[in-house]
Amino acid sequence: MNNFNRFFLCLLLISSNVFSQKEKSSFQVVPLGVKGGINEKNLSAYLLAPINTNDYICLDAGTINAGIEKAIEKKTFKVSTSEVLKKYIKGYLISHAHLDHVSGLIINSPADSSKTVYATSKCMEMMENHYFNDQTWANFGDAGPGFPLKKYHFQTLNLGEEIPLTNTKMTVKAFPLSHVNPFESTAFLVKNENNYALYLGDTGPDDVEKSNNLRDLWTAIAPLVREKQLKGIFIEVSFPNEQPDKFLFGHLTPNYLMKELHVLEDLAGKGSLENFKIIITHLKPPAKNIAKIKGQLKAQNDLGLKIIYPEQGKKFEL
Repeated sequence: MNNFNRFFLCLLLISSNVFSQKEKSSFQVVPLGVKGGINEKNLSAYLLAPINTNDYICLDAGTINAGIEKAIEKKTFKVSTSEVLKKYIKGYLISHAHLDHVSGLIINSPADSSKTVYATSKCMEMMENHYFNDQTWANFGDAGPGFPLKKYHFQTLNLGEEIPLTNTKMTVKAFPLSHVNPFESTAFLVKNENNYALYLGDTGPDDVEKSNNLRDLWTAIAPLVREKQLKGIFIEVSFPNEQPDKFLFGHLTPNYLMKELHVLEDLAGKGSLENFKIIITHLKPPAKNIAKIKGQLKAQNDLGLKIIYPEQGKKFEL
């Protein structure tokens, strides 16, 4: 073998090793809405599916139709809005019943197909009594007041219990969050084979909420971080650091996010969050506040996090 062939063979071996070590994606994400606040066309909703499938679960449902249209415009989806709504979305995981997290589900329910809506008991009770109650809106569920049309199956989640997500190969486990204590929100740990994604609905920091909910959540997921089975965390940052605690209304700032993630790193091991994907959700307008939040997160990122700001309609992988 001449020197050139030896050199070429070495390059092939090195390239093969690099590609074999590259981490494979487990999930694909299509954000239908990414913000908090007043823009009804871009409120919290994230489609999550196993990689290379169209078996999506919708994490919250603030914006649905406008988000699907944006995804089609960006060529993320190459089918009709109706087909994505009726066939690709297999169900909804609702973290809490505030309108900016459920209005898309409510408004689009007449055009939707039969599927399951998952929520904790308090959240489900609020949706049945205040939204799908045959007064505010027709009852498209299979329980609750009035005449149930039985389009949606309302499935109550028990905290800490892992259950399958119908018509997908994923499972979910729900954890409690505090969103202006004692109002509850929910975190969803979604599993695909041996890998996980964690989505948090609106949440305040433990210090302000006088709660241990986030610490308990970090304790539960720390082994998954350590073993690199957790592919990313969706978590809100609604306000810049200048927002006083008394006006946080159950939300996070960059300061509080980094404080919470340091707790997670302490539990998972030093350096465990290096290049870990943190997907920032629920940024509240105006634009100058969003810019300030992004600048503060960049300046305070002493954990080596890979911070992702999702774009409405643009697919990414975890």
